[in-house]
This record gives sequence, structure tokens and C-alpha cells, in this order.
Amino acid sequence: MPTESPYLRIAGVLRRRIASGELAPGDRVPSTRAIVQEWGVAMATATKALSALRGEGLVRAVPGVGTVVAERSAPDPSGAGNGPALSRERIVRTAVGLADAEGLPAVSMRRVATILATSTMALYRHVPGKAELVRLMSDEAFGERPLGAAPQDWRPGLELAARWLRSVYGRHPWMAQAVASFTRPTATPHAMRYTEWVLRTLAGTGLPPQTKLYIHLTLFAHVQGLAMAGELESQARQDTGLSAEEWMVRNEPHFDTISASGEYPYLNSLFEYEEFELDLDILFEFGLRRTLDGIAVMIRETSA
Repeated sequence: MPTESPYLRIAGVLRRRIASGELAPGDRVPSTRAIVQEWGVAMATATKALSALRGEGLVRAVPGVGTVVAERSAPDPSGAGNGPALSRERIVRTAVGLADAEGLPAVSMRRVATILATSTMALYRHVPGKAELVRLMSDEAFGERPLGAAPQDWRPGLELAARWLRSVYGRHPWMAQAVASFTRPTATPHAMRYTEWVLRTLAGTGLPPQTKLYIHLTLFAHVQGLAMAGELESQARQDTGLSAEEWMVRNEPHFDTISASGEYPYLNSLFEYEEFELDLDILFEFGLRRTLDGIAVMIRETSA
């Protein structure tokens, strides 16, 4: 007889606690870290256990709180329910909250419907599918805090734009995946307003139109790449239960073996006197300043 998977066993225990009333609606269920400590399993196993319960509609994610037992009211097929009327805005805000709490892969029409205590079909009356939902989520994130008036000088303007964009990714890390494609950009009003703002900042530089667009895309790619790195690190930590420092300690023997070959003298020399620690904030500042310095050179050459 096949052995039950660890995550199914843990989900079964929590399911019985909910059914018995030991965990009542609104109560926090054990976090992934608490499950790891109680059952001695990997972080990925704990995550799958909670995901199984979410898929059944037994628990839901509450931003800033954690995972709680869901209210067990019967879904209203019309989407009306006893609470606020179902609308596209409410669906999008709920999906954004879910993505903030659990990441973009957790977002599905079914999950959002479960959180809203309605049917999936009711959501389709307002949003045609997940692709459109993600597009609307991205526009919501871009539009939640105005960028404000542009400085008169191009350099502080571009610096403000880059920092503003980084703050958007900081509040909504899933955006790194949602707008990752440059060849198939997400068409949203607020994202296009951001592009317009940046191009307006460069209006008095004398640079050709295509160069201005390349500058915008280069700065966007700089922020986007670092945001994706941060998102991948968060996902890796969730999957393995290891921090970046713990992962490096575990994999240090592999790096040492490769370095001992003597084929990388310049790389090895970087670590002879001082230990290097990668900080994405420092890397952001370094890349931003060097990019702006390069743009300043182009502007001087154009006006010469």
C-alpha cells in the first residue's frame, strides 16, 4: 500500500483541526515555518500542505496577517453574496493581495473566487481570464501611487523614475514576473503614463527619439532585473528553507573545488583580503549612477 505524502498527511491533520472547531474561522493556521518546526519537514512540503488547504477553500491568505481559516459560507453563484457587490475592481484588489502574500503563481480565477466566497463563473462576468486579470493587476500596481511632477533637469528626473519603479516592485515583488517581457510589453494605461513621464523628462536633452526610448528601456531593465533576482531569491528560500547565506555555506565546497584549479586567478584575487557580500540595493545604486553618467556623456556629445 503506497505511503501517504508528507504534505497530504499534514494537510489532513490541519483539516481535522478545522472540522473539529479547534481552528475556528478567522484563526491563524500554522505558518510554513511553524509546520517545518512541528513536523520536521522541508519548507517546500509545508508550502504544499497549505496550498492544498487553500485549494479546498478551507483557508485563505490575509495580507499582513498570514493564512487564516476561511469562513464557510456557501458561495453565491451570482457573485452578489452578503458582502460588497462583486466588481472588477474588487476582483483585481483581491488578486493583488493574494499575489503580494503568496506570489503570482498562486493567483488563479478559482483561488480568487474562493477568497471572495463566490463562484469562478461569477468572476468571468467581470474578467475574461487570468491573462487579463494579471494585466489589470499590473495596472493597479502602477497606478496606486502617482509619480508626481517631473524635475526640470533630466538627471534627477530619471533618478526619481528609477527609484519610483523600484518602490513599485518592492511593494509588489510579483510584478517582476508579470511585466517581464520586453518584446511583448503589458499594455496598461498607467504603465504607458510612466513611459510618457520618462520621455518627457528627456525632452530637452537633444537626444534622438529612439535613443530616449532606449534610455527608458535600459533603466527599466536595470530595475526589472534586480527585482527578478530578489523574487527568485524569495522563491528559492521558500522552496529550500535556506537563506542565501546558508545556501552559500552549503555550496562553498563546490566553489572551492573549482577555484583550486588555478584557472581563475583574477576572480580568486577578489576574495583574498575581503569577503564579498552581494547587496541588491548597493548594486541598484551602482548601476543607476553609472547609467546616468553614461547618459550625461551622450548628451554632451550631442550638444557639442
